Amino acid sequence: MLGEIFYWLFNMSIVASVSGLIVLLLRMIKGIPRRVIKVLWIIPFIRFWVPIGISGKYGLMTLISKFTTKTVTVFQLGDNQSFSMMNSVMGANSYFPITYKVNLLEKVFDYSAAVWVVICSAIVLTLIILSVATASETKDAVPYMEKSVYLSDKITSPAVFGIIKPKILIPTGYDNFDKSNIEYVLKHERAHIKSGDNLLRIIAFITAALHWFNPLVWLFLKCFLSDTEYACDEKILSGLNGEERKKYAEVLVDCAENRNVFVSAFGGAKLRTRVERILSYKKLSAFSSVLFTVLVMVIAYVLLTNAA
Repeated sequence: MLGEIFYWLFNMSIVASVSGLIVLLLRMIKGIPRRVIKVLWIIPFIRFWVPIGISGKYGLMTLISKFTTKTVTVFQLGDNQSFSMMNSVMGANSYFPITYKVNLLEKVFDYSAAVWVVICSAIVLTLIILSVATASETKDAVPYMEKSVYLSDKITSPAVFGIIKPKILIPTGYDNFDKSNIEYVLKHERAHIKSGDNLLRIIAFITAALHWFNPLVWLFLKCFLSDTEYACDEKILSGLNGEERKKYAEVLVDCAENRNVFVSAFGGAKLRTRVERILSYKKLSAFSSVLFTVLVMVIAYVLLTNAA
């Protein structure tokens, strides 16, 4: 049973990797805002978690299936529509339960599944321990300025802690900063809270733990975390004028110190790249916004549908 689960998980990882590589290619196009790329990262994450998808005549998997991989139908909706699972390994003669083409494959997946469970559990346990240790840093924080904003002497960069009732933590000493500078910091952290970025980060880390055997998932994780910061910057910059953007960049440099992977920190991602993107930022027009929305919908259809 465990071997069968790993068989389908391995297939999911392959399909998700293809989707993630497409997002990486799109990420290289400078004209696409990081807010759009951040949304597109949801596609490979869905592929990493959901084994079943609806068939699509014009999807990427339909094209790939002409050369390799096959579709295993789970439920037939009609003559041309079905819920299916992509089978890239193609190591079985029948499914539900799986009957492998050779006995060796069954042993390989059974042993691999045991190793997968052990290492996955170890990574998740490590994440939990680190998360608890991180949460303990907020216990001695004292209220500052307004509700949900606190001062702490245990952090070195402003950050958001928590998911259900997130707190914005400002390092002790920042209370002596110019109030306008603090406001830029708070704008950034509030944007993270509104976007639910801490929850997304946890989901991303658990996804990497689940597919730890796939080296690409760790690359996707790194890029997603960076794009989360870039997207947050863009959200703030859309409401700032030229001088305010320069000031925002200056505050970012001042705050770029040590960060923690479990929190959305103001100084996260590559500093030089973020500053360059801030200073060269151009606000999207209404037409561009509509165009990118359509682009996301088209890409989602192409990458999320299974072979027809």
